[in-house]
Amino acid sequence: MLEASHAAKLGSQLAELHLHNKKLGDALQKEASTVGKGGGQVELPFVEQFGFDVVTCCGYLPQVNDWQEDWVAFYAQQRIQPQMDMVEKGSGDREARELWAALQLKIPGLFRDVDITPALLHGDLWGGNVAEDASGPIIFDPASFYGHSEYELAIAGMFGGFSSSFYSAYHSRIPKAPGFEKRLQLYQLFHYLNHWNHFGSGYKGSSLNIMRNLIK
Repeated sequence: MLEASHAAKLGSQLAELHLHNKKLGDALQKEASTVGKGGGQVELPFVEQFGFDVVTCCGYLPQVNDWQEDWVAFYAQQRIQPQMDMVEKGSGDREARELWAALQLKIPGLFRDVDITPALLHGDLWGGNVAEDASGPIIFDPASFYGHSEYELAIAGMFGGFSSSFYSAYHSRIPKAPGFEKRLQLYQLFHYLNHWNHFGSGYKGSSLNIMRNLIK
C-alpha cells in the first residue's frame, strides 16, 4: 500500500486526469462565447464521446472501444454484454442470463440526473498496478478509454490497496454524485465478470450477487 502522502498525491492526480477533458470542453465553450473569438480559431482536443481509438485489454481479454455518444449504451453494450457473452459460451449459466436481462432494464435509472463528461481512464486501477518511488506514485498496465470517472474507482475498492487518504484527496476534487454507491456496484460487475472469464467460477457468486442487489 502506498504511503499516505503518495496515496493522497495519487488521488489528486487521478482527479486531475479525470477533469482534464471537462476543462478542455469548458475552455472551448468560453472561447466560443467570447466576442471576436470562436469559429475554430483555437483547436483543443476535447473528446465528446465515450470509447477509444484502439482496442485495449483488461487482463488478457480485449475490450472493444467503438466511439458512442451515450455512456449507458457504451457500458452495457461494450463492457457488460461481451463479458456476458463469454460467460454464456463458457458455462451457459441460466441465472446469469436471466439476471442480466432484468438488470438491463434498471441501468438507465441509475444514471438519472447524472451529467457525465468523458474522462480519460486508466481502466484497471487496482493495487497491483500501482507502485511508488521517491518522487511519488506510479501507475502502469492500463486498460484505457474515455468513460465515466466513477468507473475508475470500482476495481480500486475491490481488492484493497488504497487508503482513505487516496479517496479523500480524490473526492475533494470530484465529490460523489447522488447514486454513487449503486453505480459503483454496477462498475464492479464488469470486473467480477472479467475475473470469472479469466479465472473461473470462483467469481460467479460475486457477479450474481451484484446483479441481484441492483435489480431489487
